[in-house]
Amino acid sequence: MTGKDKGKTGEILEIDRKLNRIKVKTINMIKKHLKPTKDNKGGIISKENFINWSNVKNLDVDKKEKKK
Repeated sequence: MTGKDKGKTGEILEIDRKLNRIKVKTINMIKKHLKPTKDNKGGIISKENFINWSNVKNLDVDKKEKKK
């Protein structure tokens, strides 16, 4: 609802009820630097970060499809 990702929609990936935070697919993307290891090549990756639940609005997809 607010911030750099205002108006975007996505699927909820993870909910942290203790801290009232939600992780949404393709919203609030951050860059993470990884060191090379035996299993991982390393480098810079993009991943989702948590956002506060008050910045999220529930959008029911089924209601949109019924209106069409």
